[in-house]
Amino acid sequence: MKFLLTMHMNPEIWEALSEETRQEVMDGHADFIAKIRASGEMISTQALGGPEDSAVVRVRGGVPAVTDGPYAESKEFLAGFYLVECESRDRALEVAAMIPDAGIDGLGIEVRPVVFFADAETQTDLG
Repeated sequence: MKFLLTMHMNPEIWEALSEETRQEVMDGHADFIAKIRASGEMISTQALGGPEDSAVVRVRGGVPAVTDGPYAESKEFLAGFYLVECESRDRALEVAAMIPDAGIDGLGIEVRPVVFFADAETQTDLG
């Protein structure tokens, strides 16, 4: 089963951490990636830019309307994700607990099952 493990950032919490702790979290991601690659559970990961660089596109009456900024105003924003293949939900929860951000008070990892998957190489029938 595929699971999306999302990491949400709260800048207030992040900035309150010591530089040493922030570096430990960042270094911990490299260790985490190595572990889940070795286990065969890694599919992909992406880190995302901040909301200050985002835009929202809505089409109304066939005309796109673009607004700068995040989809929703909040203190937290989607900072990145891991897409993993795990044998069960329980294993996905174990894997999520290994992500360094999960150990920071005020942060956490959301675990969601993937119900549809397509990529550039795989032929997918939507009909």
